[in-house]
Amino acid sequence: MASSTAPSASQDAPASQPVAVVCVGMAGSGKTTFMQQINAHLHGKKEPPYVINLDPAVLHSPFESNIDIRDSVNYKEVMKQYNLGPNGGILTSLNLFATKIDQVLNLLEKRTAPDPANPARKPITNILVDTPGQIEVFVWSASGTILLESLASSFPTVIAYIIDTPRTSSTSTFMSNMLYACSILYKTKLPMILVFNKTDIKDASFAKEWMTDYDAFQAALQEDENRNAFGGTEGGDGGANGSGYMGSLLNSMSLMLEEFYAHLSVVGVSSLYGTGIDEFFEAVKVKAEEFKRDYEPELEKRREMREENKKKEREKELEKMMKGMSMGEESATPLTVGDIKDGDDDDAMDTLSPDEDDEDDDEDDEMDEPAARKGLQSRYEAALGETEDTTTQEASFVKYLHSQR
Repeated sequence: MASSTAPSASQDAPASQPVAVVCVGMAGSGKTTFMQQINAHLHGKKEPPYVINLDPAVLHSPFESNIDIRDSVNYKEVMKQYNLGPNGGILTSLNLFATKIDQVLNLLEKRTAPDPANPARKPITNILVDTPGQIEVFVWSASGTILLESLASSFPTVIAYIIDTPRTSSTSTFMSNMLYACSILYKTKLPMILVFNKTDIKDASFAKEWMTDYDAFQAALQEDENRNAFGGTEGGDGGANGSGYMGSLLNSMSLMLEEFYAHLSVVGVSSLYGTGIDEFFEAVKVKAEEFKRDYEPELEKRREMREENKKKEREKELEKMMKGMSMGEESATPLTVGDIKDGDDDDAMDTLSPDEDDEDDDEDDEMDEPAARKGLQSRYEAALGETEDTTTQEASFVKYLHSQR
């Protein structure tokens, strides 16, 4: 009985929290059309998703977006003001939009929670994110990392890597796509689904076979070598310089990626006709469970490490500041005879020969200095604790000193 109840609990877990699907893919892979199809599919099931568009350069979008980067950042103005090209404009636009990620998360949290004022409104169960066609700009930029990590810190997040199936029919282009997918998986550290798009033109069964059957890939590789698909020269040692090298390289990479294939879900879809969409959302459910089981504890661990490092940095800065204040007081040496100028003898004598009452006062001040410094440090730590959740906590001590004047 215990074994039968456990799976049902895990199956209900993803449904209790919306899943964020981030669609990435090379230019021309049909990523935007795929976004349109899954959006229409969810609307047809009366489960409208929350759609986010992160492509600032798109002119016409075939679907409505709840949050659109184009509403916040003018791509053409960014290019003009910063004197940038297309890729630089997209990257800078993403950097500017990343500064608003807290507002995006606040909106998502409001829409994913039940509304007491409007009980009839159903909370959203799916978040769809469209990304720029320049995949490297999103995946390998700092802003892309911020956006993905922020999203994954609040919701189960799945990467959908869209692949142009007809262009992946040769072993070399197939392996290039697999290596790209592998790099994205280990860069984002999020569960991934390989979506072989455009199956209405070419069926994706060959790709699934190559990923699960090593001998089938070897046979296809040998066939490509026999028809000189890798551009090697015929005769002499051309095989070693051309197809022989490529064949050996692809053979080695196929062995290396065997473990990588085991952690992926593979789905063949047609964005034009909508085939395979149900299978895709089944894979999303599986990956959402995988996220909560395997990825979320790792993200929580990394989050705790970042908080611990921030705490250590604050303590280190506090210690350095208190040490600097102490050294500043010690460096204030008393006035000596050599410092006295003509006409200052009376004042200098008063400085060099204080009466006994002044000496007693100085001794009392010296005795009180450690206690005063300790009190100052405790007050600073208390003030720092009160402002720990704000984004300006590094400047809190300066503000505190000004407020005491």
